[in-house]
Amino acid sequence: MLSVLVFCFCFTIQNANAQFKENSAVINKEHVALIRISSQTAIGNLDELRKEIHKGLDAGLTINKVKEGLIHLHAYAGFPRSIRGLQTLMSVVEERQKNGIKDENGKEASPILTEKSKYERGKEILQQLTGVKENDVKSGYAAFAPTIEVFLKEHLFADLFERNVLTYLERELVTISVLSSIGKVEPMLKSHLTICVNLGYSLAHLQHFVEIIKQTQGEERASETEKVLAEVLKK
Repeated sequence: MLSVLVFCFCFTIQNANAQFKENSAVINKEHVALIRISSQTAIGNLDELRKEIHKGLDAGLTINKVKEGLIHLHAYAGFPRSIRGLQTLMSVVEERQKNGIKDENGKEASPILTEKSKYERGKEILQQLTGVKENDVKSGYAAFAPTIEVFLKEHLFADLFERNVLTYLERELVTISVLSSIGKVEPMLKSHLTICVNLGYSLAHLQHFVEIIKQTQGEERASETEKVLAEVLKK
C-alpha cells in the first residue's frame, strides 16, 4: 500500500513538472523576483543578490517591497543576513539613481490601531494563515521553551505579518525561499508550504517554486524541498 502511495505522489509531482514546462510563468514575475532575492540573501551570496535586486526592480517590485522582504527574512535567516541584504539594496538603488533609473518607492506600512495585545494579534494571524484554531494547551517546543512561543506570536506574527507592505502570501514566499535555501529545517518548511496551500497556492505554483530554488541553489536543495512538498501532498 505504501509503495502505491509513494508512486501516486511521485506521479503527481511529475505531472506538475510537465505542467510547469508548459506554463513557465505560473508564479508572476514580481513574486519570482521576491523568491530569488530572498534565496540569495539567505545564503549570503551578495554578488548574485545584486543581480536579483536589479532584476526585481526591473520586474516592477517597489523599493519598499524589496526592503520589507529583506526585513522579514531576519526572522528565519538572522539579522546579519537581513542587514547585509539591506546594505546591498541600498547600494543597488544608489547605483540605479546615478544611472538615471527612477524606481518606485511604494507604500509604507500603515499604523496598527488596536488595543489588543501583540500576543493576541499574533495568535489571530497565525490562525488565519494555518486555518487551524490555536490550542491554549502548549506542547512540544512551546511547552519546553514558552518564551520562544511568545516571541513567535508577538514578533513574527504580529510585528512582521501585520505590516501591510507585503501580503501574507508574499511573506510566506519569502519564508519558504529562506527555509529551502538554508536547508535542514524540514518541519518548518513543511508547515510553511502547507500555509502557502491554505493561502491559495496550487501544486503547479509550488512546483514552479521548486524549479526556482533549483536555479538559485542547485539540485540538492531543490530535491530536499520537493521531498517535503511530497509530504504536504499526503495531507
